Amino acid sequence: MPMRAPLVPPLSAARWLLVLIVAAGIYFFHGFLVPVLAALVIAFASWPIYRRLLAAVEGNRTIAATLALLFIVAFLVVPISFASTYAVNEIREWFAWAVNTNRQGASTPAWIANLPVVGEWLNEQWTRNIGHPGSIGELFQLFSGANIGSIYRGVLAAGGSAFSILLTMLFMLIALFFTYRDGEAFVGQLDRLGERILPMRWERISRVVPKTISATVMGMTVIAIGEGVVLGVAYWIAGVPSPVTLGVITGFMALIPGGAPLCFTLVSVYLLASGSPIAGVALFAWGSIELFIVDKTLRPRLVGGPIKLPFLPTFFGLIGGVKTMGLLGLFIGPVLMALLVAIWREWIREIELTDEAAIVAANAPTEGEAPRAAEAAGDDAPAKRTQAG
Repeated sequence: MPMRAPLVPPLSAARWLLVLIVAAGIYFFHGFLVPVLAALVIAFASWPIYRRLLAAVEGNRTIAATLALLFIVAFLVVPISFASTYAVNEIREWFAWAVNTNRQGASTPAWIANLPVVGEWLNEQWTRNIGHPGSIGELFQLFSGANIGSIYRGVLAAGGSAFSILLTMLFMLIALFFTYRDGEAFVGQLDRLGERILPMRWERISRVVPKTISATVMGMTVIAIGEGVVLGVAYWIAGVPSPVTLGVITGFMALIPGGAPLCFTLVSVYLLASGSPIAGVALFAWGSIELFIVDKTLRPRLVGGPIKLPFLPTFFGLIGGVKTMGLLGLFIGPVLMALLVAIWREWIREIELTDEAAIVAANAPTEGEAPRAAEAAGDDAPAKRTQAG
């Protein structure tokens, strides 16, 4: 009996089956996608430190992964958790003030009315739009489409969802532990699979990815967290209300070029207008010195990767990451955008190299022209020697 030809080639069927399995896995386990991505980003960024730790424990991956996980918890998870808790409590106070002001109305704060140049205009706008009862609710309804009471209840619910945040953090730490312990074996398997899927490009792309993630996280996120902490402490020393929340906002804005200077400048203006000129000038001077030190010394040392994101991709990655993944989007959004930019630049570089090779090949002499060019050069040689003599 003759064998029948398969309707779909086996290799193509295997590839489509793999795609369907991956899609089904993403669909059923998409709830774990954010903590897993966060674990991968942290692992890529801290991998050089983990390699040194692995060498120190004589190659025991379990012990090295455990120590690295404890290091991440002590110096990253715990400080961010404390800062987030304080910031949520301060934001609750802001919303409580907004609800009370919406119920009773409020006069223009003295520091706003005392601002130079724009103080009188801001006083008029405050009296017209915020001073009367119900005005803040109207503004919230206009800009967000929701009532201020429902927004306040949503903030309270978000602040009380500690169990969900704790569960997400636990999944991230578990994924991070196994990424440290089994990361190299998984990367080897991924390289073999990638060479089958992208045989000509996988090696370049796979080598750019870890450098890009490390440069993005170290050059943007770590520096942003550091600026938020340093300037948040400066806000607290200067006596600014809600220093933790303002420090978190400053760290968030530090991911965007020019965001941190804008934050501490506005806070300095607030101190000047509220009757604390020495604190305002000192805060502005401290922020300027800190920014100069970071930009001239720390950032060039930490940013060693091939990607330096322009403003627009950084902004899109930041806003899109926060909107899609919440707080973890601060880390994941810019990294994903950096990967897209890295792949785009690799493809453009490949096209440029191909075009240069084509131009060189077009200008090179053909097989028939090469002997004739050599004969012509040989015929001209006696004449040149005669002229020289």
